[in-house]
Amino acid sequence: MEFLSDIDTIITNILNGLGVYAPIFACLLMLVESMLPALPLAVFITINFYYIGTIPGFLISWILTCIGCFLSFRLCRTKFKKHFDNMMDKKEHRKLKRMMKVFDDLSLEQLALVIAIPFTPAFLVNIAAGLSNMNQKKFILSIIIGKFFMVYFWGFVGTSLIESLKNPSILIKIGIALIVAYVISKIVNKRFRLE
Repeated sequence: MEFLSDIDTIITNILNGLGVYAPIFACLLMLVESMLPALPLAVFITINFYYIGTIPGFLISWILTCIGCFLSFRLCRTKFKKHFDNMMDKKEHRKLKRMMKVFDDLSLEQLALVIAIPFTPAFLVNIAAGLSNMNQKKFILSIIIGKFFMVYFWGFVGTSLIESLKNPSILIKIGIALIVAYVISKIVNKRFRLE
């Protein structure tokens, strides 16, 4: 546990060193993160929670990561989908075509649940959704619901890393949050009749 405590101290010192520019920098990078997998979204969310406060940091992180995902989706849909569809017509891409069909067939609640899982690579989901025939409204609603719980997770864990590793009740809260994300997406799915 001393090693984890040292890591926590290092992260805190880095955040303190960035000063007032930390949340501004984090906000800009959150928009780009949806397209570049190398950027650590969890760190940006933690910076926003740490500097701006829990509720404003949560809202800003949630809104920006949703906007970033949508921009990534639209970029793939408008610039690359036509080329991708032409490529899919070739016989050697049958497996990829089947995989894309499976992605297309995900229900709103399934997609929201995948997005809500903290370790799901957002850029892959955005690209797959943009290249698929998925309904844009379904994607947007899934992002709004799923990212709500994902941002909460990273903000909570990021600001209390050591405590979350010591306390198993945090894992229970995460499990409950995923169930709530699934139930909410089920209700929204029925309301908008997206399937």
